[in-house]
Amino acid sequence: MANKNTQACVCGSGTSYVHCCGRFIDENQIPLSPEQLMRSRYSAYTLQDEAYLLATWHPSTRPVSLSEENKLPVKWVELKVQNASLPDDNDVKATVEFVARYKLNGKAEKLHEVSEFVREDGRWFYLNGQVS
Repeated sequence: MANKNTQACVCGSGTSYVHCCGRFIDENQIPLSPEQLMRSRYSAYTLQDEAYLLATWHPSTRPVSLSEENKLPVKWVELKVQNASLPDDNDVKATVEFVARYKLNGKAEKLHEVSEFVREDGRWFYLNGQVS
């Protein structure tokens, strides 16, 4: 990212990176919703920030490191959130459905996933996802 302070966030929120996902990735603020966490994880994938991705992955399903598949030269192009549950303060599980478009070796691809999130000690974590 050329200038993180003014550049639009890659997650597609319409706000600047610094006021969107940058707060979570660079400033260690905690996402308040599963959708914020999912968007920040997408941004972390575009930045190849393995540390953030692993830190936001629930320990019960977190890999030791990202697989070689996740380290391929992927150019992430667009994120569209299709559906996001709106959990209340008592909910401990939530889902976010999204479509992420990317290019791999110049070929356009898409990832359609329903991601599951779990809240522990007031913090959301990515648990797993069902790809369709």
